[in-house]
Order: sequence, then C-alpha cells, then structure tokens
Amino acid sequence: MDPRVAATIAIAVAILIPLVWFVATYNTLVRLRNYCRESWAGIDTELKRRYDLIPNLVQTVKGYASHEREVFERVTEARSRAVASMGSPAAQAADENILIGALRSLMAVVENYPDLKANQNFLALQGELVNTEDRIQAARRFYNANVRDYNTRVEVIPSNIVAALFTFPKQEFFEIESACERAAPKVAI
Repeated sequence: MDPRVAATIAIAVAILIPLVWFVATYNTLVRLRNYCRESWAGIDTELKRRYDLIPNLVQTVKGYASHEREVFERVTEARSRAVASMGSPAAQAADENILIGALRSLMAVVENYPDLKANQNFLALQGELVNTEDRIQAARRFYNANVRDYNTRVEVIPSNIVAALFTFPKQEFFEIESACERAAPKVAI
C-alpha cells in the first residue's frame, strides 16, 4: 500500500473516531434530556388529576362537616397554589408538601364523621385519591430515574466535555422533604 494512502487513512480514522464519539455523546445527552422532559410531563398529568379530584372531595366532606371551614380553606388555598406552581421541580415539590399537609388535615376531619366515612361518593373519591397518589409516586420515581441518568452523563468524563460545551445543565430531582410527607395521605375507611 502506498504510504501516502495509509497516512491519509490513518488521519481520517483519527479524525472520524473522535467526531463519531462527539456526535454520539451529544445525541445521547439530547435523548436523556428529552426523557426528563417527557417524564416531568407524566408527573404534571398526575398532579393535575389530583387537583381535579380535590374540589369534589372537599364538597363531599363539606356536606357533613360544614363547620370545619378553616380546613376547607387551607385545602383550597394549597390546591390553588400547587396548580399555579410552574417553577422548578424543587418549587413544585414545596407546594406539593403544603397540599399534602392540607389533605392530611382534611382526612383527619373525616375521622370525626362516621356517616361520611360510609358515604359511597366519599369512598369512591377517597379510592381515586389513593390511586392518584400511587400514580404520582410512580411518575416521580420514573422522572427521578431519568434525571439520575441524565445528570450522571452530564457529570462523568468525557461526556461532561460535550455537556459543558453545549451547556447541558443538570436537572433537579422532584423530591419531597421529609419521610412523613413521602407517604400518600392516609385515608381511613
């Protein structure tokens, strides 16, 4: 083989291998970022489902416990705040913590009304709320797993070079602060 051809091939390979790696790394980062966005949309969908259930739950409980106005106002205000929250996952989690606390207060009120606990409409809403909380937990786990994979790729060598070059920022996890708030609101039947 002609030495000039061999040198040309060697130079082409030396240029192509890093170029292929660079493009593959960039595409992987884009794909992982899109997985994070998609899984965040899943959380958002489940949160909206919960937000839609809450007014029905409050109205049902109101019919039995009309003098518990402060609890209803707290739930309504927390729901409004959570619905309006469009910030980072950390900001959304803070608003969700407040809503979960308000829902717990509402469920504590329910304990004082045996007729309400036996009401079929309330039981159906309660079941939907528990189901929705489970779906939110699953969506949160899926999102956080995607964020973990993306952040790992953004931080490890050598892909962090491509991430820094094209400003792929780290993503925030969607976490709830304390262990007691991580559980779905307890609903006693």
